[in-house]
Amino acid sequence: MSERNIRVEPIDRQAVEDQEVEIVERKGIGHPDSICDGVAESVASALAQEYLDRVGKVLHFNTDETQLVAGEAAPAFGGGEVVDPIYLLIVGRATKRYEGQTIPTERIALTAAREYLEETIPQLEYGEDIIVDVKLGEGSGDLQEVFGEDEVSVPMANDTSFGVGHAPLTETERIVSEAERRLNGEFAEENPYLGPDVKLMGKREGDKIDVTVAAAMIDEYIADLDEYDRAVESVREFVAEVAADHTDREVDVHVNTADDYDEGSIYLTVTGTSAEQGDDGSVGRGNRANGLITPNRSMSMEATSGKNPVNHIGKIYNLLSTEIAESVVSEVDGIRDLRVRLLSQIGRPIDQPHVADVHVVTEDGVTIDDVDGEIEAIVDRELADVTEITRRVIDGELSTF
Repeated sequence: MSERNIRVEPIDRQAVEDQEVEIVERKGIGHPDSICDGVAESVASALAQEYLDRVGKVLHFNTDETQLVAGEAAPAFGGGEVVDPIYLLIVGRATKRYEGQTIPTERIALTAAREYLEETIPQLEYGEDIIVDVKLGEGSGDLQEVFGEDEVSVPMANDTSFGVGHAPLTETERIVSEAERRLNGEFAEENPYLGPDVKLMGKREGDKIDVTVAAAMIDEYIADLDEYDRAVESVREFVAEVAADHTDREVDVHVNTADDYDEGSIYLTVTGTSAEQGDDGSVGRGNRANGLITPNRSMSMEATSGKNPVNHIGKIYNLLSTEIAESVVSEVDGIRDLRVRLLSQIGRPIDQPHVADVHVVTEDGVTIDDVDGEIEAIVDRELADVTEITRRVIDGELSTF
């Protein structure tokens, strides 16, 4: 029996796959909120690696308050222009001096932001279409004390907070997640007219799934309205093909439903993101740690991106709870639906949560008593290895949005 406070009990609802109505959303990498998440996390990774290289450990920082102010653009078939640039402010705290060393945290942040934006939104000219600023204050003395100056094998929690994870993904969740990733992967590589700002909303009513896609088209690659219409149809057909790989249910796909061809109102952009024209963004307003927004499930309101990966529970427990849920479902037979909630207590070792609460929907013929021992053992094992989450985040192996 584990010494950790691990509880396993039946969940207080039907499995999501069995509920009559399900809603799932994913904001693509070019969405203004996702831009903030991506920049904040790239800066966090760069700072963590720089601290390791310079002083041998990760010092106190967080960049999870990064904000984006939308610009103004004048898109046109064949190519328009950005009139007023997007403004991105990297906001947070960072240790700038340590044992006589001065660490150029703001320069590190700007370099990481530029590299991330150039890779993910290549149409966005850094310094012209988007202006990036950085304001990193010094860390809180109290929180730095929680970090501690002495090396310890398991850090102390920086906050009393919680993380939530679930598994397995439903068919609708898999469709929404996979479609966005493949649109911004193989599809965009072959069809450069699709910008990275792709948002998908899945709705299932009974056995009927509707997927609504907002796809920013890049004006440089579209000569006229007929080409735009063909581009929209190609996105619709691709998403329908992705959906067919994950479900036998009826699926309807709708793309850019706000378009009005008669009025000339279409989703045409210069840079491939709605951030160029009125859509602001913030860290933590988009996808949860598993890459989805899932109102049928419990979710933490914590922003995962940009937080310190050593002892910031808002990051570690959201990632870890998802990992635990996926491990349990893959290793234990007879589970239809599973939710993991991890609660920390400030100053307590992060491998010793205040409670690790696992809720389960079992398959017919399987009881909680049949699986609770296996589940508790997996939760205990994953908590004991919690610092591996830190390493994987710094190495870029885990996505936070």
